[in-house]
Amino acid sequence: MLREIFLFGALAPSPLLYVGAAVPLFLILDRVARAGGVYSFLWHPPLARVAFFVCVFTGLFLLTGK
Repeated sequence: MLREIFLFGALAPSPLLYVGAAVPLFLILDRVARAGGVYSFLWHPPLARVAFFVCVFTGLFLLTGK
């Protein structure tokens, strides 16, 4: 894992890259889950969406980290 990246003349933490990659992936998977009716079975859909984003972010982090 990189410690920091040079972004527009400033140093930014490397998890910013993972968030940037996780957001579009989450939006695609979220749209598929909504179309499939997954959220209708859950007690608190917004909480499930946050947990799902955390899972996507953590999965990217673990797959690409060293």
